[in-house]
Amino acid sequence: MSESSERGDAQISTRGFQRYDGERSGVAGAVRSVTWQSVRATLGLGRGAKNKIFPIISVAIAYVPAIVFIGLAVLIPSGIVDGPTYPEYYGFVTSAIVLFAALVAPEVLVSDRRNGMLALYLSTPLHRGTYLVSKMLAVAATLGLVTLGPPVLVLLGYTFDGSGPDGFGNWMIVLLRIVLSGVAVSAALTSISMAASCLTDRRAFAAIGVVLLVLASPILASALVEGAEMSENWRLIDVFSMPFELVFRIFGDPGNFPAVSTQAVVAVNVAWTVGGLAVVAWRYSRLVIAR
Repeated sequence: MSESSERGDAQISTRGFQRYDGERSGVAGAVRSVTWQSVRATLGLGRGAKNKIFPIISVAIAYVPAIVFIGLAVLIPSGIVDGPTYPEYYGFVTSAIVLFAALVAPEVLVSDRRNGMLALYLSTPLHRGTYLVSKMLAVAATLGLVTLGPPVLVLLGYTFDGSGPDGFGNWMIVLLRIVLSGVAVSAALTSISMAASCLTDRRAFAAIGVVLLVLASPILASALVEGAEMSENWRLIDVFSMPFELVFRIFGDPGNFPAVSTQAVVAVNVAWTVGGLAVVAWRYSRLVIAR
């Protein structure tokens, strides 16, 4: 018996390589895989209980009002209790949406830079652009849980109660408006939160930055318009209110700031979305990645 065998050392008896014969999904498959894994990580799926606490709390806050309104509509005779309109419903869940936005993007972007996964991802068919696309889809899809799901639940509840839209055509119009509203809110908050997350390597700093920006902007806008008596158009710098103001305009409602034109509300939301994505693209184009 050899000396190595007596010591129990491992030995390599044969060496060789075998070609991969499975399905090759290419860049599209890589984007889907990274998107799904990012969503799982954000929601804490497959991870410890502590990683699920904040996602569960945020989602619960967004859905509880919808469940309560539906319950009241079903249990109490029609006409006694009037539930909120679809744009008004967002007023009950803005905190949950902002909290979720502040948590999702840092988890999706910052973690990859800190643990070295970014270099690993870029060794696959993904490049920086497709990597960012997959992360953007992950953040937007996760935010859709709180921006799109609750209003759809309200629509279904009102429909079953008989107080929903009349006729299939009107029902589909309302559903389309809900989808557009959810996409609009998710797009703006996704871009803002991703921009904050690419400027720091600390998830806590990124989350705090998003919250401070969103909460400080309405204070500044109110000070300029009400305190300094400047034009109502200064309301447009209010990052907290403008995405939800756009929801009112999508439903044909003048909203909380009727003096501000719908065109201006649409333009500023597009500007926040494009500007945030531009910051992300610029930051990652200059990022040095060690492989």
